[in-house]
Parts: sequence; C-alpha cells; structure tokens
Amino acid sequence: MPTKKIASKTPSKKSTSLKPIKKTAIKTVAKKVATKKSDAGTPLSVVIRRRIEAQKARFHANDNISKFIQPGELEGLVDEVAEKMQAVLESLVIDTESDHNTKNTSQRVAKMFVKEVFNGRYIEQPTLTKFPNVSRLNELMIIGPITVRSACSHHLCPIMGRIWIGVLPSKESALIGLSKYSRLTEWVMCRPQIQEEAVVELADMLEKKIKPIGVAIVMDADHFCMQWRGVKDRDSKMVNSVMRGAFLKDSNLRREFLSLLDKR
Repeated sequence: MPTKKIASKTPSKKSTSLKPIKKTAIKTVAKKVATKKSDAGTPLSVVIRRRIEAQKARFHANDNISKFIQPGELEGLVDEVAEKMQAVLESLVIDTESDHNTKNTSQRVAKMFVKEVFNGRYIEQPTLTKFPNVSRLNELMIIGPITVRSACSHHLCPIMGRIWIGVLPSKESALIGLSKYSRLTEWVMCRPQIQEEAVVELADMLEKKIKPIGVAIVMDADHFCMQWRGVKDRDSKMVNSVMRGAFLKDSNLRREFLSLLDKR
C-alpha cells in the first residue's frame, strides 16, 4: 500500500513573514496620522517661528519676517493674536460679553497690530522703480517732512513724528521717485521700534538702494511712553540724526542741510 503523506502543521516561511509586515504597516500609518494631528494643533506663530529658527535668522521686534510667511497665513495669524488678546482682556477683568464697547476689541486689536501698525514686519519691502541719473545730478535733495507712525518696543506706545531725508547723489547713483522715500520710511517704521535704531536702519537701506555720495536723516518725534505714562511729560520730544558719507565729512554740506530744515 502506498504511504499516505501527512501535511505538516508548521507554517511556511511565506506565511510567517506576512504578520510582521502587516504590523509594521499599521504602526507606520498610525504614526503618520498622529503626526498629522499634532501638526494641525500647532499654533501658526510656532510654525512660523520654527521656520525662522531653522534658517538661524533673527526675529526681533523691528525685523521683517515676510519671507517666512506663506500666502494666506496672515489671516490665521490675526485670528491667533485675537484669541490671545481676548485672554488679556479677561485677565484685565473686562466683561467683553455684556460690554458692547469691548465685544470685538480683541479682533480689532489683532487686525490693527498685524495689518496696520506693525505690518512692516509681515509684508515685503515696497517695489522700487529706479531711474538712471541721466542728467548726472549731484546737488543736495531734501525730502520731508515725512509723517512717521511707529510704536515703542518697550511699551508698545505710539511714536508720532516727522522725518527729513537728505540725499547727495553721485553721477552714477540710481534715482527713485519721491513717493518711494515715504513708502520705504513707512515700511521701516511700521514695527515696534526704538527711534535711535530706526533712523540707522532707514539710512542703511537708502545707502544700499541708491548708492549716493551722502545720506542724512533727521527724526523729530513724540513718544507716548513718556507722555501717556511714566513721567507724563507732554512737551518732551526726541530729535536725532544720522549722517553718512559726504554729510559726515563736509561740515558745510551738513550745515546747509540742517539750516534748510529750520526753514520748514
């Protein structure tokens, strides 16, 4: 009689290798889902901060961080600031539910900070149209007074004032339209600033853009951190200047620039 073969109960190598593959796949999917949920719950400000830190860039109050913000994210940032501003109002023990004056204050303040008074941090530099110095102008030009609206980095109180810009172009300098001086000034000042640093930043930018023989800036401003709080001295002002190139070396040119401001 032929011998009857008995099937082995030992699973084949093929069947034993299926189980660990399935478990690994399940774990990978679960991990991806968990990561997705974690990312979705991360505040937008933290996401933007991580982008900046990954590039080892600075994000001080007076820095522009527009290149780290993706299209459509400013609206999300406004919503996040509004949520945190609401918490500030609640900590100040203000009943925003029954007080009609402060019901939407958190949203208004958030929009004001991100899209208005501090928007110089979040939007790109205004586009500049440069013109060649065809006539080879090399005479003193003064632009101003340009109205300045900024805020003190220390207390976020308003800084309101005026700026005058003096430019001595060279024959090779690029020329920009008069309105661009105002736009650039606003872009720099619409951030939490310190006046001493703000005028230096503006001078650096103008030197880089138009490459003149000399640049001079004078700023005259009221600081509400002195007038509204603290010593509450409503007559105090701060005036400071930056002189570069020919304005620093040539006392006659500097004197001419300053004397013309006195007549304004």
